[in-house]
Amino acid sequence: MHILKNKKIILLGATFSTSNMGVGALTAGTIKCILHRFPGAEIFLLDYGKEKQIYDFQLDNRVVPIQLLNMRFSKKIYLKNNIAVLLFLALALKLIPSQKIRNSIISRNFYLRHIAESDIVASIAGGDSFSDIYGLSRFFYVTLPQLLVLFMGKQLVLLPQTLGPFKGRLARVIAKYILNRADVVYSREYTGIEEIRKFLGRRLKTSRVRFCYDVGFALDPVKPENLNLGAFFEKRTNDSCVVGLNISGLLFVGGYTKNNMFGLKIDYRELIYTLIDRLMQKKNVMVILVPHVFGSPEHIESDSVVCAKIHDELKTKYKDRLFGARGYYNQNGIKYIIGLCDFFIGSRMHACIAALSQNIPAVAIAYSKKFFGVLQTIGAESLVADPRIMDKESILTVIDEAYENRDSLKEKLQQTIPQVKKTVLNLFSK
Repeated sequence: MHILKNKKIILLGATFSTSNMGVGALTAGTIKCILHRFPGAEIFLLDYGKEKQIYDFQLDNRVVPIQLLNMRFSKKIYLKNNIAVLLFLALALKLIPSQKIRNSIISRNFYLRHIAESDIVASIAGGDSFSDIYGLSRFFYVTLPQLLVLFMGKQLVLLPQTLGPFKGRLARVIAKYILNRADVVYSREYTGIEEIRKFLGRRLKTSRVRFCYDVGFALDPVKPENLNLGAFFEKRTNDSCVVGLNISGLLFVGGYTKNNMFGLKIDYRELIYTLIDRLMQKKNVMVILVPHVFGSPEHIESDSVVCAKIHDELKTKYKDRLFGARGYYNQNGIKYIIGLCDFFIGSRMHACIAALSQNIPAVAIAYSKKFFGVLQTIGAESLVADPRIMDKESILTVIDEAYENRDSLKEKLQQTIPQVKKTVLNLFSK
């Protein structure tokens, strides 16, 4: 009797050890897609970390163990799991003519053995980190594990993500190496497919580059055990229109450089305060400030710190109408909170996806090309307000018009989103 072996699948650029719920949404969404196609799959995360770890991933009534294969991205070259050491070993194996000796070396290395035994290796690269726009350090952080897999002679799948841009010469060389050797390359944007075709030129096999919606659309909302929205539930009435507002801590401080890193034409802080005032002028509106990246005041990207700061400043002025999502929530919990809204405005793309995937009209305040590209795939590109090219009044006009048309936008989403989710769930069936 032939017994089918469960698939062994390794994910790169995916983690649950993150304060960014966009990355968490991509990780959980991808795992859900894998288990939809391969219910008995063994799933591993090949990512950076000091200790091995096992995450309990809950899907419906199941708990699936997800093991972290922890590499190190460190100057400590003597560490056996340093990515540089693993890359050196993988390259050295190519120089050894004896398959028996190669197999012996691989079997004695925990990380190389797992890669060699895998059936599928797929990279999500944090959704948009396969690019050098965040600097070369981040670029190497996500590409070195991909190179390791390719050096091991394994097939690599690039899952739906934003590909590029690649501005520097070194980044372009490495990106072309990976893209030309990946088994399948998925773009989550229509425009991304054409950009990669131009980038690679004639060497590209057209069938290898495909489109699929962002896997965040497949994420399930789950009610958090310790939900803290203040007096929101007591004050909400049947006439209330609940507006969720996601404020980006990163944009609030001017990006990693703290000097308008993303080239916005407007003062983002001023926009947020003006927007809250504008929303409060609308009848029956209640606003929930929704973080999508968590962290302490020292964490430059933290939305939760900025949301708490603004809530503390304005809660007396807008008593019983302005609320904040206090505490920490994982990707499923924050999606549940977003699902309480009737309308949403977000500066984090996966916060907007969390709304749109629940048929909630959402305006995205963009800082990169990915917002327009992803929303275009569901016919919602008119909901992108891009402060890199728009002034404050133009952005507020986009939000006002979307708010007034929220009922018709909701109907359109109700027609579109079910097919989007179905397509995403079948990602590994292709």
